[in-house]
Amino acid sequence: MIYALPPLAAEQIFHIGAFPVYNTFINSSLVLFGFICLGLLLRRRSAELPDKIQNFAESILEACLGYMDQVTHDRKKSIKFLPLTGSLFFFILVSNWLGVFPGIGSVGRWLLVHGEPELVPIFRPANTDLNMTLAMALLAIVLTHVFGIIAVGFWRYANKFVKLGDIWMSFRKGGISIFVAVVEFFVGIIEIFSEVAKVVSLSLRLFGNVFAGEVLLTVIAGMIAFFVPLPFVFLEILVGLIQAIVFSMLVLVFLTMSTMELAEAHH
Repeated sequence: MIYALPPLAAEQIFHIGAFPVYNTFINSSLVLFGFICLGLLLRRRSAELPDKIQNFAESILEACLGYMDQVTHDRKKSIKFLPLTGSLFFFILVSNWLGVFPGIGSVGRWLLVHGEPELVPIFRPANTDLNMTLAMALLAIVLTHVFGIIAVGFWRYANKFVKLGDIWMSFRKGGISIFVAVVEFFVGIIEIFSEVAKVVSLSLRLFGNVFAGEVLLTVIAGMIAFFVPLPFVFLEILVGLIQAIVFSMLVLVFLTMSTMELAEAHH
């Protein structure tokens, strides 16, 4: 049996009215539904005298805050950033690990693709869809700016990028300060492009690694179906964890830098 390599784009499975449902959307919806159920369960079981499940959840939370403290050096900031970075970490982690479950990528339905019948998988890892990784990266970077504006104020934060005020003040001082202000103005423009680069690098890194893993497992399973793919499955489990850590920690670093005072950030 020859396995077809997965296409770059997610595949459409069915419609709900005018809304197309893709196989990556099904996987992401399963992950979200699982987290909602887990959250409701933990909320219902929470008590002053915690049981084993609550103790386990609190230990994971404390471990996450401990790692975040190493970046932020401030427990208040860690608690403030935890809803975003923690949500991204666990969503990416579970989405990646769900991709190696039996049936993911192999259970499907026959659909006409380019006029020919083809078995389209119903389930596909959510992070093999560039739209998903791009949306997460864009949301994360936008929120870093929102946190930065809240922390230092709109005008002071905007001065990191558009230094028109510095140019105006330099004309009063005269001399070399005008040249310095003009250079810093163009540096600020470069900073704007660097924010776009953050979105691109975050999204493509996660998408590329997860998609490459899916292709690798498909090729190995197509050549030898038994035992040989197992080491590669464990490798994908490790890669899934590493990618979740890298994505969430980079977002945490961006959040920490955006909420620093300007002098502290330059230092």
